[in-house]
Amino acid sequence: MHLNDYDSYIEICPPKEFNFEECLIFLGRSDQEVLHQIRDESVYKLLKVDKELILCKIGYVNNAIKVEFPISIPTSYARKKIGEYVWEWFGLSQNLEKFYQMAYQDKILQSLAHEYSGLRIIGIPDLFEALVWAIIGQQINLTFAYTLKKRFIEQFGEFLIFEGQKFWLFPSFKKIALLNIEDLKKFQFTTRKAEYIIDIAKAMAKGELSKEQLVQKKDFQQIHSSLLQFRGIGAWTADYVIMKCLHYPSAFPISDVGLHNALKNQLGLERKPTIEEIKEYAANWEGWQAYATFYLWRSLYDNEI
Repeated sequence: MHLNDYDSYIEICPPKEFNFEECLIFLGRSDQEVLHQIRDESVYKLLKVDKELILCKIGYVNNAIKVEFPISIPTSYARKKIGEYVWEWFGLSQNLEKFYQMAYQDKILQSLAHEYSGLRIIGIPDLFEALVWAIIGQQINLTFAYTLKKRFIEQFGEFLIFEGQKFWLFPSFKKIALLNIEDLKKFQFTTRKAEYIIDIAKAMAKGELSKEQLVQKKDFQQIHSSLLQFRGIGAWTADYVIMKCLHYPSAFPISDVGLHNALKNQLGLERKPTIEEIKEYAANWEGWQAYATFYLWRSLYDNEI
């Protein structure tokens, strides 16, 4: 990580394949999002380091990501931790050179790679948040998924007020582990989803599941298998979490509806492609399936505008 600490703000030097504007388009895709706010070409994000709530204003100045602290200046330790979070959130560890070499030769990805050049997979560094968001999104449309997420955060998360606006943190697994099914059902969670989310929170509270444990496995299949042992985590959810939280560029949520719709649009098909057809289209994407998927997802926003 390339970080310069100027005490009152920090500066992160991203790799050359980075487009902050494209990343903001992704972050701004829903007006129901409460975990960050975009204002004046900056993104405001509340983070917690140890027990301190820190509001960050993340912008882009002179080819560097500038993180300012509108309320109070955190300690040097907290500034370093915030730098690490932002580095991971924007997926800056990934060298995209080989992805672009492949994508520029691929008939499906070619135009997308040029159009969205510098877009990175915006991650979800917190494992509990990644799992809950994936479970919320199972078998419902994205708009309703955002509505449920908003209710969940505003009911159980912490917040801080700045200039009359609330900035929220995702609820902790420790807090959710203490809930019962009815606590979530009253916000229109199905019984199943309520069970899954609370069970995963309990597993994390007991130390049976953690990001550190998954990262140590270092083998994609091992991680996938260990996630599938928990109720509510199927193949799509596992792939999504491995892609967005553990940053494996080869993770491939092949059954994703958004991916199917994007391929249908890109290829001008009359119906969504089958899984077998998608495997054929993806033959060249080996090692970069997550990025191919993310760029195809990005193409969907253009169709909505």
